[in-house]
Amino acid sequence: MHVENSLVLTHGAVLTMLQAAVSRAEEMGQPQCIVIVDASGVALGQIRMSGAKFLSLKSAETKARTAASIRAASDAIPEQVGLYIAAATDNAVTRLGGGLPIYIDGTCIGGIGVGSGTPEQDKDVAGAALAAIGAKVGL
Repeated sequence: MHVENSLVLTHGAVLTMLQAAVSRAEEMGQPQCIVIVDASGVALGQIRMSGAKFLSLKSAETKARTAASIRAASDAIPEQVGLYIAAATDNAVTRLGGGLPIYIDGTCIGGIGVGSGTPEQDKDVAGAALAAIGAKVGL
Protein backbone atom coordinates (compact mmCIF):
# COMPACT_ATOMS: atom_id res chain seq x y z
CA MET A 1 0.00 0.00 0.00
CA HIS A 2 1.21 3.52 -0.74
CA VAL A 3 -0.43 5.37 2.14
CA GLU A 4 -0.87 4.79 5.83
CA ASN A 5 -2.88 6.24 8.67
CA SER A 6 -0.87 7.98 11.35
CA LEU A 7 -1.37 9.78 14.64
CA VAL A 8 -0.39 13.44 14.76
CA LEU A 9 -0.15 16.05 17.47
CA THR A 10 -2.93 18.61 17.18
CA HIS A 11 -2.58 22.26 18.07
CA GLY A 12 -4.88 21.55 21.01
CA ALA A 13 -2.52 18.87 22.33
CA VAL A 14 0.44 21.22 21.92
CA LEU A 15 -1.31 23.99 23.85
CA THR A 16 -2.33 21.55 26.59
CA MET A 17 1.26 20.31 26.87
CA LEU A 18 2.71 23.81 26.99
CA GLN A 19 0.27 24.85 29.72
CA ALA A 20 1.03 21.75 31.81
CA ALA A 21 4.77 22.26 31.41
CA VAL A 22 4.56 25.93 32.38
CA SER A 23 2.42 25.07 35.41
CA ARG A 24 4.93 22.47 36.58
CA ALA A 25 7.86 24.84 36.05
CA GLU A 26 6.05 27.52 38.06
CA GLU A 27 5.38 25.03 40.86
CA MET A 28 9.09 24.27 41.13
CA GLY A 29 10.06 27.93 40.77
CA GLN A 30 12.27 27.30 37.71
CA PRO A 31 11.44 29.27 34.55
CA GLN A 32 11.92 27.06 31.50
CA CYS A 33 12.16 27.05 27.73
CA ILE A 34 9.83 24.43 26.26
CA VAL A 35 9.70 23.24 22.65
CA ILE A 36 7.38 20.63 21.13
CA VAL A 37 8.08 19.08 17.72
CA ASP A 38 6.23 16.60 15.54
CA ALA A 39 7.70 13.21 14.61
CA SER A 40 9.73 14.76 11.79
CA GLY A 41 11.23 17.44 14.05
CA VAL A 42 9.14 20.41 12.91
CA ALA A 43 8.46 22.81 15.79
CA LEU A 44 4.76 22.97 16.62
CA GLY A 45 4.93 25.14 19.73
CA GLN A 46 7.40 26.79 22.04
CA ILE A 47 7.63 29.21 24.92
CA ARG A 48 10.39 30.89 26.85
CA MET A 49 9.04 31.64 30.28
CA SER A 50 9.92 34.98 31.82
CA GLY A 51 13.31 34.59 33.46
CA ALA A 52 14.36 31.49 31.50
CA LYS A 53 17.80 31.52 29.92
CA PHE A 54 17.42 32.68 26.32
CA LEU A 55 20.02 30.26 24.92
CA SER A 56 18.11 27.39 26.51
CA LEU A 57 15.46 27.83 23.82
CA LYS A 58 17.97 26.49 21.29
CA SER A 59 19.00 23.56 23.49
CA ALA A 60 15.33 22.76 24.24
CA GLU A 61 14.62 22.57 20.51
CA THR A 62 17.64 20.33 19.96
CA LYS A 63 16.54 18.08 22.84
CA ALA A 64 13.02 17.79 21.38
CA ARG A 65 14.30 16.97 17.90
CA THR A 66 16.78 14.45 19.27
CA ALA A 67 14.07 12.67 21.27
CA ALA A 68 11.73 12.56 18.27
CA SER A 69 14.51 11.35 15.98
CA ILE A 70 15.93 8.59 18.17
CA ARG A 71 12.52 7.73 19.65
CA ALA A 72 14.06 7.84 23.15
CA ALA A 73 15.10 10.34 25.80
CA SER A 74 17.82 12.68 24.59
CA ASP A 75 20.15 11.56 27.36
CA ALA A 76 19.90 7.95 26.12
CA ILE A 77 22.74 8.71 23.72
CA PRO A 78 25.87 7.17 25.26
CA GLU A 79 28.26 9.67 26.81
CA GLN A 80 31.24 8.36 24.82
CA VAL A 81 29.60 9.31 21.49
CA GLY A 82 27.82 12.49 22.58
CA LEU A 83 30.41 14.98 21.35
CA TYR A 84 31.03 13.05 18.15
CA ILE A 85 27.36 12.82 17.21
CA ALA A 86 26.89 16.51 17.97
CA ALA A 87 29.82 17.37 15.71
CA ALA A 88 28.67 14.97 12.97
CA THR A 89 25.20 16.53 12.93
CA ASP A 90 26.31 20.17 13.22
CA ASN A 91 24.86 20.22 16.76
CA ALA A 92 21.46 18.98 15.60
CA VAL A 93 21.67 16.09 18.12
CA THR A 94 22.40 16.36 21.83
CA ARG A 95 22.72 14.00 24.74
CA LEU A 96 21.68 16.65 27.27
CA GLY A 97 18.85 15.53 29.55
CA GLY A 98 15.44 17.14 29.09
CA GLY A 99 14.26 15.75 25.77
CA LEU A 100 11.53 13.09 25.76
CA PRO A 101 9.71 11.37 22.90
CA ILE A 102 5.92 11.67 22.79
CA TYR A 103 4.34 8.20 22.55
CA ILE A 104 0.62 7.61 22.09
CA ASP A 105 -0.63 4.05 21.60
CA GLY A 106 2.91 2.79 21.02
CA THR A 107 3.63 5.32 18.27
CA CYS A 108 6.13 8.15 18.56
CA ILE A 109 4.32 11.27 17.38
CA GLY A 110 6.89 13.87 18.39
CA GLY A 111 9.25 15.09 21.03
CA ILE A 112 9.42 17.67 23.79
CA GLY A 113 12.52 19.47 24.94
CA VAL A 114 12.88 21.52 28.09
CA GLY A 115 15.85 23.60 29.13
CA SER A 116 16.95 26.18 31.69
CA GLY A 117 16.93 24.06 34.83
CA THR A 118 18.87 21.01 35.92
CA PRO A 119 18.45 17.87 33.79
CA GLU A 120 16.17 16.46 36.49
CA GLN A 121 13.99 19.60 36.51
CA ASP A 122 13.88 19.64 32.71
CA LYS A 123 12.74 15.99 32.59
CA ASP A 124 10.16 16.60 35.33
CA VAL A 125 8.60 19.48 33.37
CA ALA A 126 8.63 17.43 30.15
CA GLY A 127 6.98 14.53 31.98
CA ALA A 128 4.19 16.80 33.21
CA ALA A 129 3.50 17.83 29.62
CA LEU A 130 3.36 14.19 28.47
CA ALA A 131 1.01 13.25 31.29
CA ALA A 132 -1.35 16.09 30.36
CA ILE A 133 -2.22 14.40 27.04
CA GLY A 134 -2.02 10.81 28.25
CA ALA A 135 1.29 10.13 26.53
CA LYS A 136 3.64 7.47 27.82
CA VAL A 137 5.88 8.85 30.58
CA GLY A 138 9.05 7.27 31.87
CA LEU A 139 11.17 6.44 28.81
